[in-house]
Amino acid sequence: MTTKLNADPAELAKFSDLAHRWWDMEGEFRPLHQINPLRLAWIKSLCPLDNLKVLDVGCGGGVLSDAMARAGAQVTGIDLATKALRVAQLHALEAQTPNVNYREVSAEALAQEQPGTFDMVTCMEMLEHVPDPASVVRACAALVKPGGWVFFSTLNRNPKSFLFAIVGAEYVLNLLPKGTHEYAKMIRPSELASYCRAAELDLRHTRGMEYNPITKRYWMSDDTSVNYLIATQKPMGGSL
Repeated sequence: MTTKLNADPAELAKFSDLAHRWWDMEGEFRPLHQINPLRLAWIKSLCPLDNLKVLDVGCGGGVLSDAMARAGAQVTGIDLATKALRVAQLHALEAQTPNVNYREVSAEALAQEQPGTFDMVTCMEMLEHVPDPASVVRACAALVKPGGWVFFSTLNRNPKSFLFAIVGAEYVLNLLPKGTHEYAKMIRPSELASYCRAAELDLRHTRGMEYNPITKRYWMSDDTSVNYLIATQKPMGGSL
C-alpha cells in the first residue's frame, strides 16, 4: 500500500537551503543547539537511553539524533530533506558518533515497513512543518513498541506565540530565519493531545520551553504558551 507523501515541498526546500549551517553553533540553528541539552535531559529523566533502539523523526541535520547516540542509544534519524540528511551523515563521520544512522524516508512509510520496532520515538520541532501532523503522530505510535515512549515538541498557536515565536524570534531578535514558522501551522496542546489519544498514545507529561532575550538563556518550565513538549507512552496492550 502506498501513501501520499506527507510533506510540503516548500518546507523541504527551506531547510535544504540552510543545510550547510546545521552545525554552525552561531548560525541560524543556534537556538536548536541551545535547547538540545534541555530536551535531552528531560527525555533521559523519563526514559533512560542506554541501549535503547530510538527513532528520531524529522531529524534534520541530526542535532538530537547525535546527542541521543552519544548518550547510549542506537539511533535512526529520518527526514525527507536530502541535504540536511547528508549533513547529518557527514557530521556523524567527522565526530565519530557511534550507533547512529540516517535514512531518507517518511514516518508513514517506515511505519508500514517496521511497525512496533523502536523502544522510543522522538519528533521534535517537526509537526508544525507538515501538512497533516496527525498522520505523523499515528505513524510514531505505530513505530514504537508497546510500553515505549513517544516525545513531541512543537509551537502553540495563540497571540503570545505569534508575538514571541514569529515576530520576536524571526523579525526582531533574528534568532531564526524569517519564514521559519507559519502561524496557521502551529498546534495547540489540546490539538496535539487529541492526535495522541486518537493514535492510542497515553499522555504522561507536558513541559514548556522559555527564553529570556536579555540573558539569552533557555529553560524548561510549566508554561506551555509558546514552545512545549509532550511525553506519551504506548499502552502495553497497544495495537501496532
